[in-house]
Amino acid sequence: MRFSALVERIAGEGADAWVTHYEARRAHERGENVILLSVGDPDFDTPQPVRERAIECIRAGDTHYTPASGRLPLREAIAALHSARSGCAVGADQVVVLAGAQNALFASSLCLAGPGDEVIAVEPMYPTYPATIEASGARMVRVPAPAANGFRIDLDALERAITPRTRALFFATPSNPTGVITSEAELARLGELARRHSLWIVADEVYAGLAPGGRVPSLAAAMSDRVITVGSLSKSHAMTGWRAGWIVGPREFAVHVESLVMCMLFGLPGFVQEAALTALGIAPAAEAQVRDYCGSRREFLLAQLQGAKGLHCFTPEAGMFMLIDVRATGLSGFQFMRGLYESEGVSVLDGGAFGTQTGGFVRVCFAAEEDVLREACVRIRRFAASLPANY
Repeated sequence: MRFSALVERIAGEGADAWVTHYEARRAHERGENVILLSVGDPDFDTPQPVRERAIECIRAGDTHYTPASGRLPLREAIAALHSARSGCAVGADQVVVLAGAQNALFASSLCLAGPGDEVIAVEPMYPTYPATIEASGARMVRVPAPAANGFRIDLDALERAITPRTRALFFATPSNPTGVITSEAELARLGELARRHSLWIVADEVYAGLAPGGRVPSLAAAMSDRVITVGSLSKSHAMTGWRAGWIVGPREFAVHVESLVMCMLFGLPGFVQEAALTALGIAPAAEAQVRDYCGSRREFLLAQLQGAKGLHCFTPEAGMFMLIDVRATGLSGFQFMRGLYESEGVSVLDGGAFGTQTGGFVRVCFAAEEDVLREACVRIRRFAASLPANY
């Protein structure tokens, strides 16, 4: 039997990097002595008021259909958050509630580009971006943010990559995996290019709440007619499993996304939306707690790995990940990841899953308790020290 050409486009890249993570997760579930630092799932619970609100709504029978674009009070709260962060006043009719940021990125891709089009994405990028973008039939064009440039966007390369077929630019700020925040100056150049070439901009701001002050520089106010902002509660409120995310953009764009939702998702569960509304109500305190938690763990990890043989840590500006340069060990990121897990039971992620710019790195999630990070660092240092002195 034959399948659609879509199955090839959604197969994705970097799948081998996740094999180690899932292997480690199964071992952890069996009670084996492994440490998982390979996925961005904060090591603390969703705030209690959020959980209690969901339970209350389930008990009250809030388990029926909801509006496809999301309940009005939740969309109003998201619009208010977006306006406060970006300086761009938007209404609830410009917001669509979706099943997490991943779903929001997928919907954006399908509504902005199609066969014959090109979409630029900044590399390194989250591993699902290629399949998410190319599911539409468009071709993804990679533009580097090189390690040698502190993982900042090569804006000249981006300008050269634009062709008459280019429809949109996707990037994340803060970035996953680098933790780099796109600056005001960089955004100004991106905006100028978008205006000149009539491009859409999709800004993935999932980690914005973890940036200093709970916000990042934004083009939304200056270019409200062409900027799509993606957000979620997964990282800021430790709500990865709730699948609560959103898109904010021009009204016409929101109408098209709502049509897509009608035939794909048909609305998020009501009790999840009510929990999300509660989460947004406590957002300043919840985000500050996560920022403090991640900030202290970042500094702890840096101190624990200082001077480790053959390793160099890249300090992120925000987020919950750290890239470790392992090139001096003579191993690729994939080889280091596999060797570390097989010999020490520590699961990290191969930087090559995020593109060629990070092929000699591994990504470590530091959103974990200090005793876990301490033991992980003992094992990482021991593994690095065991490698041949060929550097």
